[in-house]
Amino acid sequence: MAFSHSELLDALDSVNSIPLIPFDGGRIDCDGHARNVDYLMGNNHLSGGRPRVIGLAGTSLVHHIRPEEHLRLVDITGRQMGAGGLLLAALVPNPLSQAGDFVDQLMDLSRPPDVFLIMPLTGTFSPEGLYGQLLEFTVCYGERHGARFLYYYRSARDRDAILRLLKDSPHMVGVKIGTEVADVPAFVEGVGAERIVIWGVGDRSTAAAELGARGHTSGINIVFARASDAINNAQRCGDYAAARQVEAIIDPLEQLRFVNGRAWNYAVVAEAIRLGGFGDVVAGDGAPFNPRVPQEISAQIGRMVADLRAWH
Repeated sequence: MAFSHSELLDALDSVNSIPLIPFDGGRIDCDGHARNVDYLMGNNHLSGGRPRVIGLAGTSLVHHIRPEEHLRLVDITGRQMGAGGLLLAALVPNPLSQAGDFVDQLMDLSRPPDVFLIMPLTGTFSPEGLYGQLLEFTVCYGERHGARFLYYYRSARDRDAILRLLKDSPHMVGVKIGTEVADVPAFVEGVGAERIVIWGVGDRSTAAAELGARGHTSGINIVFARASDAINNAQRCGDYAAARQVEAIIDPLEQLRFVNGRAWNYAVVAEAIRLGGFGDVVAGDGAPFNPRVPQEISAQIGRMVADLRAWH
């Protein structure tokens, strides 16, 4: 389905599921990834029959795979989703020319992405440079393909530049906040109703929702879809107490994911899948730069999974 601007904003006010990529012997398990997408699509508990949002981004390790592998995974994801969901594809903007070529390739797929998430720029750059280059980039590919973009905000230094970009590029539909809850109000006020501000630091998102964020990113939706969906359902109807009740249940797992600068973000989710013995999702056997958690951490995750099984 093709989303209008308003439909896209409403669809993004949801759980933005970022499933891990499973690896088998150091190689991407494409069949396993397809099974994971099937789980997410077949276990959609969002209210009102809303479409599932699936993206390949940070937890999917897009920084650690070759562009051709990334392209294949987006293609698999789109084919598995069909017209029943919203497909988000992350862009690694280093170098920006390669990201542009990637947009061209993705938009040529039989099921192209509905929106692109521009990941944080790395290396040496200024806020003015970030604004100018991304404005030019989004206008170029927005006009060429009708592509629409989100930016993943991770550095307070760049706030004003990103706000300018959101206002000046008609192809920017919003921003994903990956810093602190305190940063939400400035973006909500700055972008207005025509753009969306999404919470990008996991399922503990109600504090951000109360300040105007809409929707949240989830790395655990791939294994505990009912929990993530319940949080968003409650937030959308303004029942923040109900949302916090579910957050409290998944809080121990989320704390482990974000400890020590998100060191176990990927590995905790993979271990939860393994220890749960869930036959409809695939964890793989370890990924580049993301080995399995230590044994004592695995034991903690095992106890958490026992408490969370009903949310699978």
